[in-house]
Amino acid sequence: MSRIKSILLSLALLLLAAGCFTVSYDLTGGVNIDYSKIQTVSVQYFSNRASRIEPSLSQNFTDALKDYLESNTKLRVVNSIGDVDFSGEITDYRIEAAAIAAGDVAAKTRFTITLRVKYTSSVEPDKSFDTSFSRYREFDSTTDFSSVEASLTEEIIDEIIEQIFNKAFVNW
Repeated sequence: MSRIKSILLSLALLLLAAGCFTVSYDLTGGVNIDYSKIQTVSVQYFSNRASRIEPSLSQNFTDALKDYLESNTKLRVVNSIGDVDFSGEITDYRIEAAAIAAGDVAAKTRFTITLRVKYTSSVEPDKSFDTSFSRYREFDSTTDFSSVEASLTEEIIDEIIEQIFNKAFVNW
């Protein structure tokens, strides 16, 4: 009988202690946008200033950034200058040897894309920034770059857009 009392007492204390703590979930993914102040976003065309030019990269990146913002915020994308504005340029699109194997032969090749992004907030000017974002992927040197270029470019663009979004709207 005393064993049952001690179990019940322990259970009561556990429930009492659990009541002192709260758990909350942030379903916005950490996005910190005051929609009463910021309602529109604009994305200017990102020109390609890299020494190696991929003709469709500028348009693909610009469209992907707009799509991401539309999908992950309540902001309305406008063609004029919005409450927040993204502009910039592609500054690097490079392929280089990453790992040297025996006989001075490249075992891996590194593909890098770098963008300079200027984020301007007319509502919260202190949150504006002008920063470069860069990501890369490595692939076997025996692989023809043209056969993996499209998929690697898409992966890199997705990661850079996520970095940009996090810097602009997510408080970690």
